[in-house]
Amino acid sequence: MTANVQRAFVLSLLVLLMAGTRINHFVPVPDASWAVFFIGGFHLRGWTRWAFPLLMALAVAIDWAVISRQGMDFWGHYCVSPGYWALVPAYFAMWAGGMLLRRGYAGAGWPALGRFAALLVGAVALCHLIAQGGFYWTTDAVAEPTLAGWLKNYSDWLLPYLRTAALYAGAAALAQAAAEALARQPAHGRIAH
Repeated sequence: MTANVQRAFVLSLLVLLMAGTRINHFVPVPDASWAVFFIGGFHLRGWTRWAFPLLMALAVAIDWAVISRQGMDFWGHYCVSPGYWALVPAYFAMWAGGMLLRRGYAGAGWPALGRFAALLVGAVALCHLIAQGGFYWTTDAVAEPTLAGWLKNYSDWLLPYLRTAALYAGAAALAQAAAEALARQPAHGRIAH
């Protein structure tokens, strides 16, 4: 399989994952968007110029469709403040974390796992800082924003967002490790069907 075919396959999976989990933010299946951008940065680094904007446009289109389907005005919705556009640099923080992980990646192993954990935590913390800060400081929903209120809101939501991103990114990391292990198997050692 060529690199471009692999990338196209990964991009297709990421589009399906985002569409399947972002479509309704209030179901038991958590939104995979943050992990989608982290995984995209790792696997689609060479396609950043167009893959990142494509996934960003998909996120906005899904939000618009979900809000409109509820009979609400997109621009009047609680979640769509002027800070909504902070999602662009916030999601790029996740993408950049994935790109940094890919740089110098020599295969699955303990060193890569350590880098994965550190970069995922850092990317989520920065993404949350930008996204949550953009919302908190620009929305009318917060009547009197304060530094203490912002810090409490940030700390209240950081672990749930980290947990969700780690769930999806961890599953992708396991799939990556399994694919690498399978690729190392000699052809005669594989079971033929």
